[in-house]
Amino acid sequence: MDQDIEETREKFLNRDFDEKTFDIPAEVTIEYARLCGETASRFLDPADPDFQAPPTYIASLSGGRALPEDFPRFGIGMDAGKGVECFRPVRPGTTITGRTHLHDIYSKTGRSGRMVFAVSRIEFYDEEGNHLANSDSRMVMREKG
Repeated sequence: MDQDIEETREKFLNRDFDEKTFDIPAEVTIEYARLCGETASRFLDPADPDFQAPPTYIASLSGGRALPEDFPRFGIGMDAGKGVECFRPVRPGTTITGRTHLHDIYSKTGRSGRMVFAVSRIEFYDEEGNHLANSDSRMVMREKG
């Protein structure tokens, strides 16, 4: 692994750099579910005993920062994908907290040169401190030539 990437990993991985609270309004999660084509009542009907936000709803929430304030700029950054991992349902009508850290940093070399990837992970917790879900956002930075 390139030395600058290794140093960046040592300095930034797994250190929280942002925290934000999110209110989860039922009308928003229901509309989200409808737009996604959901038909299950647990996503659409607040009277359902298992009423919850669709699992992918969590990916629509973002923190205040995508990267730590002093993170090095390796080049122009572009979105390189999202991923969601759910552990417990997110319940509409509650408030959750998201804490963001860099989960991974790595590089690949392609035809256009080196690309640096940073995976920013928001871990979501309910008011009792239960870990509900992770939302990963992958950014790719093509190194300046």
